[in-house]
Amino acid sequence: MNLKYGLNDRPPMGQLLLYSFQWFVLAVAVVVTSMFIAVGSPAERVFYTQKAFALMGFATIVQVLWGHRMPIVVGPASVLLVGIIATLASQGEAVNTNKIYTAILIGGAIVASLSIGPMLQRLQRIFTPRIVVVILMLIAFTLGPTIKNLIFPAGEPERHVFGLWFTIVAVPLMAFAAAHLRGVAKSLLVPVALLVGCITYYAIYGGFGEVMARYAESEGPLLLPSLEFDGSIIVAFLFCYVALLINDIGSIQSLGAMLGVEDADKRCRRGVGLTGLLNMMAGGLGVIGPVNFSMSPGVIASSMCASRFALIPAGAGLLICAFVPSLIAVLSAIPNTVIGVILLYLMGTQLAASFHMMVADRSVGSFDNALVVGLPIMVALLFGIVPMGVIPALLRPVIGNGFVMGVITVIILEHVVFRNKKG
Repeated sequence: MNLKYGLNDRPPMGQLLLYSFQWFVLAVAVVVTSMFIAVGSPAERVFYTQKAFALMGFATIVQVLWGHRMPIVVGPASVLLVGIIATLASQGEAVNTNKIYTAILIGGAIVASLSIGPMLQRLQRIFTPRIVVVILMLIAFTLGPTIKNLIFPAGEPERHVFGLWFTIVAVPLMAFAAAHLRGVAKSLLVPVALLVGCITYYAIYGGFGEVMARYAESEGPLLLPSLEFDGSIIVAFLFCYVALLINDIGSIQSLGAMLGVEDADKRCRRGVGLTGLLNMMAGGLGVIGPVNFSMSPGVIASSMCASRFALIPAGAGLLICAFVPSLIAVLSAIPNTVIGVILLYLMGTQLAASFHMMVADRSVGSFDNALVVGLPIMVALLFGIVPMGVIPALLRPVIGNGFVMGVITVIILEHVVFRNKKG
């Protein structure tokens, strides 16, 4: 690829800040989206998001300078959101969030340990292209109920009409813009959609001042009050970390191949190791752990700038946001409906990426291959809605988690049931 600026190039300051801004707005959109799903209480959102911004800004800078040393967006892992949602749904009010973030801390420690020695390379052999494709699909499908609840919030039927028409209008417009925009304009698609959605929503319903007043005070501890171990929740999150590990490795390896780096394996080992350590920090802070996002190659291809130094001001910007609660309050005032529609579009692009990977890798060449892909999706959809009363309490975080059951199913189908039919 004929890039304007290579991996270690330093663009002039003006251009550097412009390229950095597109990385910054992408990172902000990712963090804000995750905040609405992970934190239910408005009073907790501001402080929770401050911690998330600080962690993601720090993670971006250390990865660029000492980790994989490539321009990759770092943000809260969607698959951990799936784990949190499924755990809360399976155990309801009975679950203590300390147990969830203890599981995240343990998962981070395991990921960090896997970066030492030959184990990381051996684990990659388990995750065939079909399994990777299915996991990408599972993340999108299992977030479906959450997206529905965001677009059509419970207890607010008067907002449902807006959610319907905003979805019908905004999603096709975003797809059209993505197909025709280029460069920085294309990378600003998500933040512009957020802005337009907010302006439209508050122009119709008003109440922006009341929302800001509600978020004025932030609550919550800086660190996790205590570690609380729950074996079933830890097991469920270990499956989530399988997907996080695949995502992290795939993001680093794919960009390394795109940029033609000669030490991709070394960069991958350092990047994955730091991801594990950063997830340990996330568990201790009581926030969602970070991961290297796979959208980065698309951003580089559209802007033609692969300079890793463009992410340093973006990371610094995230750190600054963490210390400005009023700015966080503004971001927290984004309506749930708008966040839901943006998430719907992003998960649509993730499904598109999984289908493209399936075609490019020729992962499905027979009916048996297709069954390896299709059956886990159906299993995940079923176990995402199965009545929790029929599942023993100890097993609910695993069996009641559609994503986990889908991952288990695809691994069994790929490596046991159809191991001799991998056409």
